[in-house]
Amino acid sequence: MRIIHTADWHLGHSLNGWAREDEHSLYFRRLADVIEQEEADVLLVAGDIFDSSNPSGEVQRLLYDALASFKRRRPNLITVISGGNHDPAQRLEAPMPVLRALDVHVVATVQRRGGRIDIDRHLVPIPGPDGTPALYVLAIPFLRASDLTGLNDEGTDPVVDAARRFYAEITAQAAEIAGDVPIIATSHLHCAGGLESEGAERRILIGGAHAVPPSIFPDRLAYVALGHLHGQQTLKGGRVRYSGACFPLSSSEIRHDHGVTLIELLNGALTHRHISIERPAQMLRLPASGTIALDDLPAALGQIAFDDTLPMGLRPLVYLELAPTDAASVLMADAARCVAERGLRLGGARVQRQERHEGEEIPPPPASLRETDPETLFVEAFRASAGIEPEARHLDAFRDIIAGE
Repeated sequence: MRIIHTADWHLGHSLNGWAREDEHSLYFRRLADVIEQEEADVLLVAGDIFDSSNPSGEVQRLLYDALASFKRRRPNLITVISGGNHDPAQRLEAPMPVLRALDVHVVATVQRRGGRIDIDRHLVPIPGPDGTPALYVLAIPFLRASDLTGLNDEGTDPVVDAARRFYAEITAQAAEIAGDVPIIATSHLHCAGGLESEGAERRILIGGAHAVPPSIFPDRLAYVALGHLHGQQTLKGGRVRYSGACFPLSSSEIRHDHGVTLIELLNGALTHRHISIERPAQMLRLPASGTIALDDLPAALGQIAFDDTLPMGLRPLVYLELAPTDAASVLMADAARCVAERGLRLGGARVQRQERHEGEEIPPPPASLRETDPETLFVEAFRASAGIEPEARHLDAFRDIIAGE
């Protein structure tokens, strides 16, 4: 049996005003190729299907078109989707009666019945060749504080203790049904020891705690398919794994090897390996290290090779690290114009301020406003924000403001 683990699609995501729908459409076509080529039996999506709690109709249609295409390419495919912290839980679950016809199971909330977790909503049997379950998927969505019992109890770490109790409870109920059959769980959280992507992942809290240890997952679980951290990485000896996001969602992910995890079940044993998926669009940092002067930017942009017949939604996204040769607002506007003239997309730009050298004297602040004047304060504020000394034109503009002209 072959299972594909993916997560963090973030449909509806935008970057510096650029929608990512074209990239998602191409990514889904490539994912469909992988599903067919690898003869996948199961597709696991571990949360953050959407980027916001109010996805547009076009974004939702993109999801349903993708799920239908996966099923056409692999008619026996079973898909299990669990909700993430970005997802609108009720909206994600609403089309379940229709999605079941495509063998798509969606779990975005935790429901209890008579004080016990309603395990029938979470446990999905995956039939083998003889029709009996060869595997169970235990779909666990992002947990909110209301999902955890005893969160306010005293203990070494009440949040970790409550999360550990939850996973022990739901796993024990699943094991009663599964017997000796392997169980794979999905979850969406930050495990301690996992590497974050700066600027791309919203810090999620469970009862005020940011990260929980991977030891909260009972040993009965053969594999835990995680979502939330966007870089593919393995914890706890390979049993707990993040598949990573579908493609870079911020500049901090430029060097990530994005793709999916293929899990293979053979004779009761699980193995996994990463499968890279080509990015729908290039994402580049200029320069690769250090900063670039505005005067050098046109030539550097001209070195970026791309197909100019591509729609804008698939053209390269460029991040710029600019040398502080002018006021930040001027540099940013001129840089954006250069990128647009080249037919590229600006993913973001930052002006790197000049760092003070060790031992360099920092002028002391005035004891009171009587000991300084407005122009001196302006010069100090300009130097602090722009990282350069103001030029004559900046001082002239300031003096005109002071004079009321």
